[in-house]
Amino acid sequence: MVQPPSTPFLQVDVGRLEANLARTAAAAHHAGVTLRPHAKTHKCPEIARRQLELGAVGLTVATLGEAEVFVEHGCTDVFVAYPVWLDDDRAHRLRTLTERATVAVGIDSASSAARLGDLVPGLAVLVEVDSGQHRTGVPPVEAGDVAAVARTAGLDVRGVFTFPGHGYAPDGRDSAARDEAAALSVAADSLRARDIEPRVLSGGSTPTLEASLGTGVPTELRPGVYALNDAQQWELGSATAEMLAITCEATVVSHAGGRVVLDAGGKVLAADRAAYNTGYGRLLELPDARVVLLSEHHAVVEGVPRGSDPPALGSRVRVVPNHVCAAVNLADTLWADTGGELVPWTVAARGRNT
Repeated sequence: MVQPPSTPFLQVDVGRLEANLARTAAAAHHAGVTLRPHAKTHKCPEIARRQLELGAVGLTVATLGEAEVFVEHGCTDVFVAYPVWLDDDRAHRLRTLTERATVAVGIDSASSAARLGDLVPGLAVLVEVDSGQHRTGVPPVEAGDVAAVARTAGLDVRGVFTFPGHGYAPDGRDSAARDEAAALSVAADSLRARDIEPRVLSGGSTPTLEASLGTGVPTELRPGVYALNDAQQWELGSATAEMLAITCEATVVSHAGGRVVLDAGGKVLAADRAAYNTGYGRLLELPDARVVLLSEHHAVVEGVPRGSDPPALGSRVRVVPNHVCAAVNLADTLWADTGGELVPWTVAARGRNT
């Protein structure tokens, strides 16, 4: 057995992880939808391997660097769900990747389509459309225009994709899934009007996953957080406490001010706090408690139930990070609890931001 580090460290409950993966794979299979999980959440080959073994058609990534890591670890099909703008270095790296795996990237402008066609002829692309988050993507009715330029530039237009990120809101999951379905349908018709048949209609996020599976429109979904979950999903209602597969093991170091202070600060938990989050993190065994103050190396906890003794000095607690993607990107290692034994899993794609 490998000796785990001193606290704080991120720990994965492998039983819960595998249950999350199996549940989602079965639901997608039942709905006739393929899964292409977003690996930016976990950045970990051990988790990616499990997703692929359960039938995922490939992985989604956010950067070429992430794609390079997962191809190096045996993934043969990756989609960079990002409007990649190529410089000479990225063009060389992308051409090299296409020699080792099936690769597709996102586009959301005629200019990027033309540039990709010049630098990586024959590359597979999907046109990104905006389904309501208003971040990147063209209006769905304009998807055909971008696809036509891509086709003329010699690219293989695989289809269209979107991210219903506005589903990260209380009571917004179902409506965002409907927006996703509508945007993909309009975009598909826009491609067909240009005599381009979309082979893939790709969407998905963890909050909207269940609703998206029921719309009958996406042919592919790209959830990421579902594998591990986090306090955001807990508070949005898209994950129960029993589905939380990642926690930060932390030590109680102080009872100053009558509160519980932990050694897990923002440099481990990450400082993300959405408007709907009730704190900077939650304690798995004390669901009423919240991290109310987060410094670089301190997490101050309030909300221990009245009449209960606070966790003792030197005791350990498990903190659920608000945003798992950001927390994992701060860690070199995930410590996998395989049922009594802790095994180190490398966060191989950590920091691969280019």
